[in-house]
Amino acid sequence: MITYGTLCFIMKNDKVLLLKKSKELFGGGKWNALGGKIKEGETEENCAIRETFEETGLEVSNLEKMGTLNFFKDKDSQKPDWVVHVFLTKTFKGRLKESREGFLKWFDANNIPLEEMWEDDKYWYKNILEKKKFVGDFRFLENFEKIIDYKIEVI
Repeated sequence: MITYGTLCFIMKNDKVLLLKKSKELFGGGKWNALGGKIKEGETEENCAIRETFEETGLEVSNLEKMGTLNFFKDKDSQKPDWVVHVFLTKTFKGRLKESREGFLKWFDANNIPLEEMWEDDKYWYKNILEKKKFVGDFRFLENFEKIIDYKIEVI
């Protein structure tokens, strides 16, 4: 079964907002863009808006879809285990508030903590900064902890 999700990058000037996931959650201890699982009947964009609000208290709009990430749990999978839609926005309102999801911090967009993020981020994140749309396929071992193969296509 494929799980569908979203990531939303909020940019302000030359800064990007990231969330350090709470230890008890999937991806715990890692910095990540905002987002989560798409609910049944929910659009990709609506999920990104909802998840961003839940995690930050910010209302985002004018989302631009930048990419799609297909994550395969192992080298032999024919279908991805996760499909994640990646969005970018510079339009938001509200005040930041912490949630049970984790800790929020603005980073210089050219100096994010890639060593503390999912391994795949270092291969596709630059496309966000360069405003290049992309599709990425990533094959992992060890419950998404170690990439064994990847392909990124700029579209």
